[in-house]
Amino acid sequence: MFQAMSTAATALRNQQTRLDKIAHNVSNVNTVGYKSFRLDFKDSMYTHGIIPGPPRTPQGDQQRGTGIQIAGITMNFKNGFLQRTDGLLDFALEGEGFFMVGDLAGNMFYTRNGNFMLSAEADGNYLVNANGLYVFDENGERIRVPDATTRIEVGTDGQMIFTSPFEETRATVGVFTFRNLMGLLTVGNSLYQEGPASGERMQADPRTVVRQGVLEGSNVDLAEEFTRMIRTQRAFQLASRALRTSDDMEGIANNMRR
Repeated sequence: MFQAMSTAATALRNQQTRLDKIAHNVSNVNTVGYKSFRLDFKDSMYTHGIIPGPPRTPQGDQQRGTGIQIAGITMNFKNGFLQRTDGLLDFALEGEGFFMVGDLAGNMFYTRNGNFMLSAEADGNYLVNANGLYVFDENGERIRVPDATTRIEVGTDGQMIFTSPFEETRATVGVFTFRNLMGLLTVGNSLYQEGPASGERMQADPRTVVRQGVLEGSNVDLAEEFTRMIRTQRAFQLASRALRTSDDMEGIANNMRR
C-alpha cells in the first residue's frame, strides 16, 4: 500500500508540473516569437515481485510499476502567424531560422523575435533588440546604422539598404539555424543558446524569407492547450483519488487491532 501512495504522489507531482508548463504556454499566447513546448512522460522503474507459494518461475514473476517520470520537453518550432506593424525595424522570418543577437562579452543568442530598435552609442548607432543585445549580420559583426540615415529597406534575402543624403550603405541580417533544433537551450525572453546537442550554427536555408514591417506572433494553439489542460486535470483527479484510497486502506489496516 505504501507503494500505491508513492506512485500516486509521483503522478500528482508530475501532472502539476505539466499544468505549470501549459499555463506558461497560455500566458505567452501574445508574446512575439514565442515557441510553445510540451512535457512528455515515460514509465518509471519497474520492480520484480514473486508470488508467494508457487515455485519461482518466470510465470510467477510479477512486475510492479512505480509511476511515471518526465521524459523530456519537446519544443514546437512551427512558424507563428505574421502580424503587420509597418515598423521599419520590425522583422519576421518565414521559414526555418533565427536572428543572432549578443553582447560585447561574446555571449550569443538566437531568437525569432524581430522587434528591433536603434541604440545610440559613442561610436555610432547599432541595431539592438528590446533587451539591448546587438543584432549581428551574416558574418557575425554588429549591424551599424550610418548617421543621417533617412530610409531603411530590407529585402526578402535579409539585405538592408541604409539611405542617407550622402551615401547608400548595405548590410545583411544574419539568419542562422542548427542541425538539431531540439538541442537548443532555452534561456528566457524568447532567446535560445547553442547547446551540446544542437550542433554549431550554420546559415539558414536560402528559401527562408525576411519580412520588414512584420512581427511573428506566438505559435501557441489555445484549443490544443486547453485540451491538454482538461486531460491533465482528469489525470490529476485520478491520481488524487488513488492517493486517498491508499490512505483509507492504510487507515483500515492500522485500526484492525482495535
